[in-house]
Amino acid sequence: MEKLGNYQQHVDNAIEWFWSIVPDIVMAMIILITGLWAIGLISRLLRRYFDKADYDPTLESFLYSLIRVSLKVILVVLVITQLGVKTSSLVAILASAGIAVGLALQGSLSNFAGGILIFVFKPFKVGDFISAQGVDGTVKEISIFTTKLTTFGNQVAIIPNGPLSNNNIVNFNAENIRRDKINVGIGYESDIKKAKQILLDICAENDAILKEPAPEVYVDSLADSAVVLTLRLWANNADFWGAHFHTMETLKNRFDEEGIKIPFPQMEVHAANKVTQSELAG
Repeated sequence: MEKLGNYQQHVDNAIEWFWSIVPDIVMAMIILITGLWAIGLISRLLRRYFDKADYDPTLESFLYSLIRVSLKVILVVLVITQLGVKTSSLVAILASAGIAVGLALQGSLSNFAGGILIFVFKPFKVGDFISAQGVDGTVKEISIFTTKLTTFGNQVAIIPNGPLSNNNIVNFNAENIRRDKINVGIGYESDIKKAKQILLDICAENDAILKEPAPEVYVDSLADSAVVLTLRLWANNADFWGAHFHTMETLKNRFDEEGIKIPFPQMEVHAANKVTQSELAG
């Protein structure tokens, strides 16, 4: 009978405990249902906002996912707290888990932070031609962890966003026009004024080369084997390489026609013709 009484006591205690937590369970369910409804509403409003706003599609997707996950984490914390779990204990558990995950994913978190910086400051966008991390190419895709470039050889280079965001980036498409610098050496016996005029005429004849800012030609240096002329010209980004290659080929042909020599590296040696007395006696 004593065991039966103890058993009945445990059952009564369990029932009493259950009814004591029913209000918390009901309130937690209400918070959960209301929270899920609110998250759905906020998600729809975000979608409408992003559809109207002119943001990068990758950034939109990332922000949308980040906001939804953050709201769900907050909702879970509210529900668990309502069920009687102390907030301080929950925060300690989450902090410990965050530290463990952070140490395990240190490199990935660095790339994640780099991706955030790229999305926020936008040093380049898809379609830009950039030089970064020793790679030159056109930006094909920007994700939250990596950036993909298409190189001149049509290879795909994948660069982690962490190092990319923390080092130098040259964006060749940041401005609408771009300046080219072409160095060409002519012989010391060649007419400098004539060579400079030929280069300016080549620029004037090519519609891809901008007339304003005007092309410039000047003597850059007096090298060992040649007088080095520098031609500076401007072109739109879309016409840049066409203008560059056309100018290089045309100046060689025009110099040949006009007798302007482009010398190869050479060295002039003078030998002294002296004979000593001992050599004569021998």
